[in-house]
This record gives sequence, C-alpha cells and structure tokens, in this order.
Amino acid sequence: MNSSSTQYLNSKRMDVYEPMHQFSMWGDFKGNIYQDTSATMIIEVDTKLDNQSEDNNSHTTIGPSNHFDQEASKPGDKVLRRLAQNREAARKSRLRKKAYVQQLEASRLKLLHLEQELEQTKAQAALLSGGVNASRLGLPGTTNSAIAAFEMEYEHWVEEQNKKTNALKTALHAPLPDTELDVLVKDTLNHYANLFTIKATAAKVDVCYLISGMWKTSTERLFLWIGGFRPSELLKVLVPQLKLLDQQSHDLCNLIQACQQAEDSLSQGMEKLQQTLAEAVACARDLGGDCYEMSNPMEKLNELVRLVIQADFVRHETLQQTLRYLTTQQAAQGLISLGEYFKRLRDLSTAWTVRLCEPA
Repeated sequence: MNSSSTQYLNSKRMDVYEPMHQFSMWGDFKGNIYQDTSATMIIEVDTKLDNQSEDNNSHTTIGPSNHFDQEASKPGDKVLRRLAQNREAARKSRLRKKAYVQQLEASRLKLLHLEQELEQTKAQAALLSGGVNASRLGLPGTTNSAIAAFEMEYEHWVEEQNKKTNALKTALHAPLPDTELDVLVKDTLNHYANLFTIKATAAKVDVCYLISGMWKTSTERLFLWIGGFRPSELLKVLVPQLKLLDQQSHDLCNLIQACQQAEDSLSQGMEKLQQTLAEAVACARDLGGDCYEMSNPMEKLNELVRLVIQADFVRHETLQQTLRYLTTQQAAQGLISLGEYFKRLRDLSTAWTVRLCEPA
C-alpha cells in the first residue's frame, strides 16, 4: 500500500488496531518574513545626510550647490518615512483584526459549550419531573438520566449539523473567499469531533445501548457498524460526488483500502469479544441465591467500550485525512454531501414510518 496510507496496529488484548498516528489536519501556516527594505533605505539616507553635514562643516565656506542638494533630498526623505508609517499602521490593523476574529471564535465555542450544558440540565429536569424516557429502559435513575441527556445532546447535534450543512452550501454558492470557507470547514469538522466525544461518554454509561443504535433512526441502523457508520463505505459514497485529480483519486483509493483493513481488524475483534463474553457469562460462578460472579463478564464489556471508542477514532481519522487530500472547495462540497447523505437516511426512515398512517 502507498506509504501515505493510514497505519493501523494490532491491539495486545484482541485483534484490533491501536490508535493511528495523528495527522495534523490543518497545518500551522507561517508567513514569510520580509525585511523592511524601505526602513533600511531611510537609515542609509539619514546616515548620508549626517556625513554630508559633517563634511560641509569642516569647510570654511558652504557651497550653494551642496545646500541645494540637501534641500532637494528632504521631500524624498519625508515620502519614505510616510510609507514606513503607513506600513506599520497597516500591520497593526491586521493584528487587531486577527485578534478580533480569534476572540469571536473563542466566544462561539464557549457559547456552544454553554448550550450543551443547558441541554443536559433540561434533560435532568425532565427526568426529575417524570418526563423524557423516565422508565423506557428500566435502568437505575443515574444511568437512565445520562442516556436521556445523550439522546437530547444527539438531537441537538443533528439540528446543528443541518444548519452547518446549509451554511456551507450558502458559502459555496456565494462564493466566499477560501479563507472564510476554510473556517466553516474546520467548524463542521469540529462538530463531528464533538459527536465522537459525547458518544464516548455514553458508551461508558451503557455501551450495549449505544452499540444497538437505539439513538438512531431505523434506516440508519441498517448501516450500523460498531456504533456508527462504516468509514470505507462512506468514502465510496462521497468520492463520486467530487471532481478529483488523478493524484487525489490515488490517495483516496489508498485511504479506502487502509479503512477496510482497520474495519476488518475491528470486526474480528468484535467477533472474538462476543465469543469470550458468551463464554464468561456461561462460566460465571454461582454464588447462590440466583447470584453469579460477574467480574469477568464486566471486564469484557469494558473491552467493548474501548472497541467502540476505537471505531469512532477510525471514523474521525478517516474524515480528517479525506479532507486533507482535498482543496478547500472540495472539502466543503464533501462535507455538504456527507451531511445530506445522513439527512436523507433520516428522511427515508420518517417516510417509511408515515406510510403506516396513510389510508390503504
């Protein structure tokens, strides 16, 4: 496989990969450092004028021609100084604008975090009042509260995802400069990272609930793979939507193969884990009074949590590396296609459900 492909390692406990080497999606771009040649010219002119003045003072008589040359050089000196001042003012203006943009981005992220906390508080309040999903799973109050909070967080995530997809579509057709479009692309990518974070939290609460896909629509569950979408299949959907160069097609083809290898490794790990879990439950020691020793099966479920987190890592890394091979315009189009694909799956599930209510 091409050396640029994603690398996957085998886990020491089961045949699954260890997290891949991290790739920086958006490199640190450093501008070229230019010497201020105009400022150097100003210093040189001032030095020449000072030397000329010393030479003239050493003579008893100042010639009219030298005096005329000094007067003629003053306008040029003023122009150079004014240009230097303008450049410095422009530089400070750019720095102020950059700081302002960074402040806005920090405020936006803080607001998003506060919104997520608010949604969690609403979920807990609903549970306390006997509202949202209070006894659907028959779980203890704390666990059920966390699952209900996750469901609300996910619903909020879907709403925000639709908004971000629409924002990308508007920006792509405006069209916005690549610098501004790049901000939207990064924001959407971070939104997917937030999803994987809240899923990891839910997996630690009830991994069996998360991996069952009960938080997704029925149509989405048809394509469920270890608690989410299969990365290689997703790439096969996205790639035909993009106009790629030969090198880009080659790189993405290698990425698809790398994804399939990681998926095979995780799938084998899942099968092995299911087998060992069944054996652990079957061989659980009887403690009497219909109680059994569950420490070994519990350890297998903890391994299942790690497996789900690894699968989400593959999904996230695949998304990052896919965008890494694309231009800003292509990345925006790819994220739009991805968002619309998931929305169509949800719409299909809704349409399938609505048909049951229609008259025969």
